[in-house]
Amino acid sequence: MTIQTRLAAPGVRGLTPGYLENLALLERLHRLLLDVIKDEFERVALLEINPVQALLLFNIGDNEVTAGELKSRGYYQGSNVSYNLKKLVELGYMHHQRSEIDRRSVRVRLTDKGRKVRLLLAELFARHAEGLAARNLIDPDGMEAMNTALRRVERYWTDQIRYIY
Repeated sequence: MTIQTRLAAPGVRGLTPGYLENLALLERLHRLLLDVIKDEFERVALLEINPVQALLLFNIGDNEVTAGELKSRGYYQGSNVSYNLKKLVELGYMHHQRSEIDRRSVRVRLTDKGRKVRLLLAELFARHAEGLAARNLIDPDGMEAMNTALRRVERYWTDQIRYIY
């Protein structure tokens, strides 16, 4: 069966164009978010870390985690998270400590320097939310509806990975 035949199948036809557009938007939005963070870092002359590393700091927050926990939560790929955690420790944005129980496991948490980056991103995201509201681009109900739909897609994809149909 060709791709065109599969995409034109009854029941698929109505949803497929929107789904494909969603996929393209998700990819573009992620790249744009990284560009927005990069621009903010250039504005404040924070050039030693990249946007992916900054999001890692933001997502860790006040938690103490292992690389495996970050990977299992679905935030990051294994090799990418290990590399970025190592760089963030070297640059002083994170503390690391070997587990007393499993010496192979390393737990990380933000330093004061890392918390400053997290606060910078939190302020940036708050300004974005205020800007969206001020321009009436989306209201809280619309944002919640979008989040609900995205969580459903996330759950569906997770089920696909785990072979639950």
